[in-house]
Amino acid sequence: MNPDQALEAALSRYDAGEAGRADLKLLVKGLLKLLVAKAPGHAVEVRVPPYGAVQCIEGPRHTRGTPGAVVEMPAELWIDLALGRIGWTEARATGKVRASGERTDLSGLLPLLPR
Repeated sequence: MNPDQALEAALSRYDAGEAGRADLKLLVKGLLKLLVAKAPGHAVEVRVPPYGAVQCIEGPRHTRGTPGAVVEMPAELWIDLALGRIGWTEARATGKVRASGERTDLSGLLPLLPR
C-alpha cells in the first residue's frame, strides 16, 4: 500500500470511529507535513501530543528552550481542523487548543484538505 492509500485507509477508519493509535499517528504526521509545506518556517511550533510536532510559518527562528509561539491540541481536534470539519474560532472555543505567542492564529492556513 502506498503512503496515499495508507492515509486514505486511516481516514476511513477515523471517519468510522474505528481509528487506532497507529491511524491517529499517521493522520497527524501526514497533516502536519502538509502544514509545513503550506507555511514553511520556524516561527511557530505546532504540537499534537504524543504524535508529532513541527515548526512552521515564516518569522524568527526558535533555537533553544520553549518556543516563543506554540500551538498545541489533541490529535482528533487537529485532524478535524486540518480537514475543515471545524473552524479555528470554534476549535479555540472548545478550550482544547492552547496557543501562545505571535502568529499562532492558524485560521488563514486551514483547512489543509477540505472534505
